[in-house]
Amino acid sequence: MSLRTQLQSGGTDSDLQLSTGRLPVTADVRHYSDLRSRIHKKLLERIDLRAMEAMTPEQVRAELQVAVERLLGEETLPLNEAERRALQSDIQHEVLGLGPLEPLLADPTISDILVNTYKHVYVERAGQLELTDVHFESDAHLMKIIDKIVSSVGRRVDESSPMVDARLADGSRVNAIIKPLAIDGPALSIRRFSVIPLQMEDLVRLKTLTPEMAELLGGLVKAKCNILISGGTGTGKTTLLNAMSRYIPANERIITIEDAAELQLQQPHVVRLETRPPNIEGKGEVPQRLLVRNSLRMRPNRIILGELRGAEAIDMLWAMNTGHEGSMGTIHANTPRDALARLEIMIGMAGLNLPGRSMRQQIASALTALVQISRMSDGRRKIVSLQEITGMESDMITTQEIFCFEQAGVTPDGTVMGHFRATGIRPKFIERLRVSGIVVPNELFDPRRLYE
Repeated sequence: MSLRTQLQSGGTDSDLQLSTGRLPVTADVRHYSDLRSRIHKKLLERIDLRAMEAMTPEQVRAELQVAVERLLGEETLPLNEAERRALQSDIQHEVLGLGPLEPLLADPTISDILVNTYKHVYVERAGQLELTDVHFESDAHLMKIIDKIVSSVGRRVDESSPMVDARLADGSRVNAIIKPLAIDGPALSIRRFSVIPLQMEDLVRLKTLTPEMAELLGGLVKAKCNILISGGTGTGKTTLLNAMSRYIPANERIITIEDAAELQLQQPHVVRLETRPPNIEGKGEVPQRLLVRNSLRMRPNRIILGELRGAEAIDMLWAMNTGHEGSMGTIHANTPRDALARLEIMIGMAGLNLPGRSMRQQIASALTALVQISRMSDGRRKIVSLQEITGMESDMITTQEIFCFEQAGVTPDGTVMGHFRATGIRPKFIERLRVSGIVVPNELFDPRRLYE
């Protein structure tokens, strides 16, 4: 059945406006926008939406192209070939995708898309924010796109529930907030999900860490050491966690627990779990702590927790201490010491009333290494500290730094200058690596060797 058949219901969507911000060369901007709206309205009146469900995306695009061509033939406004192609692309994006956001989602160099009301759309490239020429026509148009995103995952957003978290089909994380909480109009944030995740070799090439540091981290994973990755928002914690997970042997059973599924493990024996927020009535929530407890009944060799946020920290530490060695997770913190302090606070959130010393003993006995990653002022990510947790001294958790990044300055163009170096300390876990058959040369820890 052709899409170019009349809708029996006669329904339209006249308030939906189309705009990708890619303005035509010759036609007046407003006339072009009005033409898009008019063509789209006529298209919705003539296509059979039910017929689209039985077609492949390629068939739908072909039918839409022919339908738009016929509708353009009914218009008197002259358009050149470039404008016709732009109009067909805009309408296809609106019908099949996320409208003005589609060109941005197709750009692999973009890591974040930030919609600050319908008028302004920013993106992040290489760690730097920049304003784009993409925009929506109105708040109503932006709300249509937000509704399309959240409804695809069974969520809703309205005045009674003005905040929502969702994800796109590729796993990208989405947050939307609308009036009355967003004073100037709806705001949308999309954290992109890399289709091809970065490998450790890519992070070495990007100078996030040195080959020697990568070798040591790989050895820690293979030797089943428990590792915590710490860093601020957008520093690349999940990217590093994903890269490190590639060193896990293929014969181990891995369970991942995340708020939004991002990890892309390539091992054959992986079970992925994801939390569930409460519904509109405030019921049905499945928090991370419940998933961690449930995972212990699933016979895992390792548990990977996307991010430690609250009371699940105590269950994760207990799991690390009771046979699930080699487990990993991330935590929001600006320094390694802050990460340990946050862990202690999270344990307190479990309501167990443990003494401070007991909580710190749990942390010190569970974790082997702590990796601190930061985003520099030029947008590049770097591992600024690799520390070993050595135990307890009095009431304090003791650590020793193995590798660090020392910033020397900033060039006139804003590029951060500095170098990686070893501190000269030979970590205690080297013996554990040796027993596991992993040989680490002593030269690796020579403090005289500097790595740019």
